[in-house]
Amino acid sequence: MRSRRFALHFLFVSAVVAALHEPVIAQSSLFNIPTTDTVSAKKGYFEFEYLIQEPQSTIGRQHWFAPRLVAGLAPNLEAGANVFNQHIPGDPDATTFSFFQPNIKYRFAASQHKGLAAAAGIVWFIPLNQRESSDSFGLVYGSFSKKVKTGSYGPRITFGPYGIVGAADSYSGTKAGAIVGYEQPIHPKAHIVADWFSGVSGFGYFTPGISITLPRHSVFNVGYSIGNDSHSDPGNNNRYLFLYYGITFP
Repeated sequence: MRSRRFALHFLFVSAVVAALHEPVIAQSSLFNIPTTDTVSAKKGYFEFEYLIQEPQSTIGRQHWFAPRLVAGLAPNLEAGANVFNQHIPGDPDATTFSFFQPNIKYRFAASQHKGLAAAAGIVWFIPLNQRESSDSFGLVYGSFSKKVKTGSYGPRITFGPYGIVGAADSYSGTKAGAIVGYEQPIHPKAHIVADWFSGVSGFGYFTPGISITLPRHSVFNVGYSIGNDSHSDPGNNNRYLFLYYGITFP
């Protein structure tokens, strides 16, 4: 189901913009896909995401909201948890679906000189309600990135595989595929960002947008998530305005 896509927000989540020359704050994720960055050891990151269906469906707008907390456990190692909630209008039997999403990521290779890095991780989905129609499962991934060194405005490209593990037969949709991300600095405090999960499932979205660095190690992102199946018929409104605010501490 579509709410499952946001386990990725372990992955999905800590979109924190880099400054013009080097990142001011590491990006744990772009909008949805995981990056090769991790939260620094002894640092924490809190984020709140909000998505609103646009255009709305015939029964009203769906709303998604997810607080997230991530901690740097050691150099190149982070762990965290999300509580993801999907509110569905017009359905008294299943008004809200909620998932607890523990996650961990390890960056196992990095070369600043070559602009290369690699990481791997897993996020687990545990339904908090509606358990008769929702199952626990995991999403594992690898991410690889290359920073193109073309002056101060060189982009970074991220790519890798993902797969679903431990899912019951009731899980529907693509169970393996690719992730792709692109970051382009346009100002010392602003990036154009886009990411994509392949496949048709709760994870299959293309999300372009912009990320803006704010004072006190915080960031604001705005984007538009477009489901990979959203053009399959005129009535498919699997698209969302994506907003979130995040802050690194202490």
